[in-house]
Amino acid sequence: MKFTRLGDLLIDAGVITDEQLGQALANQKKTKRRLGDELVQSGIITERQVVDALTMQLGIDFIDLTTTDISPEMTKLVPKNLAKRYNVVPVKTRGDELYLAMSDPLNFIATEEVRAASRKRIVPMIAMQSGIDHAISQLYGTEGAKRAIREMQQEVGESGRERSGVQVSEVGADNESSAPSIRLVDNIIERGLSTRASDIHIEPMENEVVVRMRIDGLLHTEFNIPKELQSSLTSRVKVMCNMDVTERRIPQDGRAIVRVRMREADLRVSTLPTVHGEKIVMRILDRDKKLNTPEQLGFMGTNLERYNYLLGLKQGIVLLVGPTGSGKSSTLFTMIDRLNVEEVNIVTLEDPVEFNIEGVNQVQINEKTGTTFASGLRSILRQDPDIISIGEIRDQETADIAFRSAVTGHFVLSTLHTNSAVATLDRLDDIGVEPYMIGTALKGVISQRLVRRICPYCKQEHPATEEEIEALGLDPDLPENKGLMFAHGRGCAECYQSGYRGRIVVVETLVMDKHIRKAIMTHASRDELNEAVRRSGFEPVIENCRALVKQGITTVEEVQRVVFSDDE
Repeated sequence: MKFTRLGDLLIDAGVITDEQLGQALANQKKTKRRLGDELVQSGIITERQVVDALTMQLGIDFIDLTTTDISPEMTKLVPKNLAKRYNVVPVKTRGDELYLAMSDPLNFIATEEVRAASRKRIVPMIAMQSGIDHAISQLYGTEGAKRAIREMQQEVGESGRERSGVQVSEVGADNESSAPSIRLVDNIIERGLSTRASDIHIEPMENEVVVRMRIDGLLHTEFNIPKELQSSLTSRVKVMCNMDVTERRIPQDGRAIVRVRMREADLRVSTLPTVHGEKIVMRILDRDKKLNTPEQLGFMGTNLERYNYLLGLKQGIVLLVGPTGSGKSSTLFTMIDRLNVEEVNIVTLEDPVEFNIEGVNQVQINEKTGTTFASGLRSILRQDPDIISIGEIRDQETADIAFRSAVTGHFVLSTLHTNSAVATLDRLDDIGVEPYMIGTALKGVISQRLVRRICPYCKQEHPATEEEIEALGLDPDLPENKGLMFAHGRGCAECYQSGYRGRIVVVETLVMDKHIRKAIMTHASRDELNEAVRRSGFEPVIENCRALVKQGITTVEEVQRVVFSDDE
């Protein structure tokens, strides 16, 4: 290809005008972005228009990297740091030619660098930036870990003993001088962040160590590590998290802060002795993650109206309920962020502190020093709070203090483990909260689950079957249920062939009214209580699920997997 400027090429293709090019060039001086990125970010053209223009004008092929299988052997030709620096992916070889996918095929510096590294003639191909990012993650995600494993095996074989590493905070820096155990753990963490995992599980088995990652609520096996490297791997994690390396008989908890390509993550690490060694779980808390709005979480319609009503109250207690991993904490932080204004004093009790919110007084629970939810709550009440957030109500003592605080003029937010909004009333009674306190202080209950979203990259619509309609509790013979179109994901590289990408909450919101309060305080029967709840306009979670399925956001199978419909 002869040297061509992107701006001239796009004008020749009729994609942009001289004026638009001038505007983009002026903005580029401020943003320092590449011209193509500037044109796309400014909304002048789309990335697909750039790709089509380059394909037509330069006569090079387009490649969809999300559907292309690339041999791991390609990593030997183009190093990871080179691929990341220039946004290139080696696709295949043919004789002395290397086919190179590029987001910018006009970047001749990148072409020359790869040619020098691979010692092959470069045949450029054009790919979307999202495809480049995905392919780099897939191709190089475990390449560093596998190399570190090979080196650790050589050390064990040569010396008969394993070498322990030293603590680092930078992850994914490709430091070849680091000990293999350090690079192995770094690559595991980097892989977890690149795949949007919430947890990393390092599980010792009889003959190997399995690394699994929880993505969108489900665990996926990433790779296996030879059994002889288990001790070195465990020691490295313990050193990084300031745990006792010599203690292997009791569970331990630790914490580490890592930085991956200018992105910070907080790791909460737990070890558990098993029959095959210590199991390690790393919870990943993204320190750079921004808090969502209720709409972004998935609140809509009646549930959003009731959410806003409850946040407008000045006193009483609002409970967020659901099983473990149902997104209660994320919703709680969204509520706190909304209430965080200069005129109020907000104090939180958390275990652990997951998000740092400017302007909010956040207290970390530490049972070793005597700071429990109950004792911390007593101390908070002497700090003149307007709003109190309690990470979780676990016992009668904490519940009593929380409810009495709500009665005496404070607005209290907390979470509780129950399966539905109505079941919360039984759970509070079981903990030992007096019915009159429940009826007086409790203002509302938000019960939620998380269901997976259909992957937007491979989403397909299909006519709803009778079985699917019936699974949602609907009558397929009714006219309004005829001709319904549902959606599903066929599976692609972007969603690891699962058909799902990301999650959304499904919610039921119970707002207390005089009829429900009366039923609670007079010890009404279950049928009478349910009737009072129904009269309040309460919509069970299945209604929210039906709406999401009809809108093509999630699937019937996902609703059946996650949501229990006991209260239908």
